[in-house]
Amino acid sequence: MRVAMFGYQTWGHRTLKALLDAGHDVRLVVTHPPSEHAYERIWSDSVAELAQEHGIRTLLRMRPDDSELQAELKAADLDLIVANNWRTWLPPEIFALPRHGTLNVHDSLLPAYAGFSPLIWALINGEPEVGVTAHMMNDELDAGDIVAQRAVPVGPRDTATDLFHRTVDLIEPLVTEALALIESGTVVPIAQDRTKASFFHKRAPRDSLIDWTWSAEELDRLVRAQSDPYPNAFTYHRGSPLRILQASVSDGRYGGTPGRIFIREGEGVVIVAGRDARRGQSPGLRVERVRTADDRELPATEYFTTMGGYLTDRP
Repeated sequence: MRVAMFGYQTWGHRTLKALLDAGHDVRLVVTHPPSEHAYERIWSDSVAELAQEHGIRTLLRMRPDDSELQAELKAADLDLIVANNWRTWLPPEIFALPRHGTLNVHDSLLPAYAGFSPLIWALINGEPEVGVTAHMMNDELDAGDIVAQRAVPVGPRDTATDLFHRTVDLIEPLVTEALALIESGTVVPIAQDRTKASFFHKRAPRDSLIDWTWSAEELDRLVRAQSDPYPNAFTYHRGSPLRILQASVSDGRYGGTPGRIFIREGEGVVIVAGRDARRGQSPGLRVERVRTADDRELPATEYFTTMGGYLTDRP
């Protein structure tokens, strides 16, 4: 098929590779310029470089609203547009232009976790599985009919980094499958159940700040959801930011005030956690590795040389 591809970072790179490997005629690639945003400096395989290696016309755009781009899309006589990790809205005059419309690839099990950073939000929320969905684009973000979907389970100690690698490996077979269905005319799109839809915003530093009134189980997932190379979950200690690299739910139950640096347990130091911590019936968060404001990585037992004091949500 004659296709154009809108995409960015490793997700877009894998999508373009799938199109090329399957022998599709990629007429045009549109991607974003490099960004300094914390979440866009990672998983940053270049779509532009891959396209240029294959002699494909490549345009850099933040938004697809200029007349030059729209003219080139019309001139390409497209069967399909394929999009993955395109960060701004595609208007109807673009997504409805090709004969078969636009296929969007999104790294969640739609209709849940539409929008941004779905793997991170899903892990924070304790979802049992994550995945990737290929759906036809319509005028509502991530809401079009599903063409194909693949899932992987979330293990009890998985990090967001683990889930990234597992789900990004689904992109190429999913894209290949979806385009084969569209090209053969055998696709049977499935409407999304909008009663099960959820939509999440782009993450910012505030979203990684630890709230010690969360339960230890929730905080454990937050730390794993902010694993390297993502910006880590962080708190403040004695006025300086302290990033939590590794943690787990404590074996014992500990009572008191959330955020209290309480006691050594095994290879970590337990921080009192939970809205009902005063009752002493809940575990704390056992912090095992930290990174200081001057970028030193230490075992928590070496960083917390004495017990007492508090970890807080502000300097």
